[in-house]
Amino acid sequence: MKGKKSKHNQTAGKNGFSRRDFLRGASVAVSSGVLVGGAAAKGMAKPAPDTEVLGPGEVPITLEINGVSYTRHLEPRVTLLDACRNVLDLTGSKRVCDRGTCGACTMIMDEKAIYACSYLAIEAQGHKITTIESLSDGEHLDPVMNAFWNNDAQQCGFCTPGFVMACKAFLDKNPHPSHEEVKEGLSGNFCRCGTYHGLKEAAYEAHRGAAAKPAKA
Repeated sequence: MKGKKSKHNQTAGKNGFSRRDFLRGASVAVSSGVLVGGAAAKGMAKPAPDTEVLGPGEVPITLEINGVSYTRHLEPRVTLLDACRNVLDLTGSKRVCDRGTCGACTMIMDEKAIYACSYLAIEAQGHKITTIESLSDGEHLDPVMNAFWNNDAQQCGFCTPGFVMACKAFLDKNPHPSHEEVKEGLSGNFCRCGTYHGLKEAAYEAHRGAAAKPAKA
């Protein structure tokens, strides 16, 4: 009928733009975004021409640990912890949480304490790595290890290697810490047995430079 507005026109606003027009435009925009995003994602999946692709098979990896150079063929996904424990027979560092939260796998890399379970072996190349095996020659203990022994700072022993390494890295940078600094310095490690008092006392003794004594047979 002449003069009668269509349903479409009845829903249009003052500017002549209806809700149906808006939805139609939005659907086109979303579809376009998906297409563009998909194309971009496909483009990003391709490495740059000059990028070296490693893996998934084994590749040669060289690690400097405790002053010794080791070259092994490992998959790029292998962590520093697994490389030490499963390949190099350096089993002092323990795998407990395997998520970089408990600190049982702590090693020292370039004078800094790290979680070895969260560090790829291939990334550790070119760095100086120290594990707990280096703190004893079989007859004498490092002062930090000796302090742990003197203060009974271990029970089940799973957290002990990580605490020793964290404590050593901390004391090497801060040889005369306060009580609060010791607490903060060891806060990245957890002891499920709750031997925190002994751990703190061990740190205090170690920073006083307690002399090492022969290891127990």
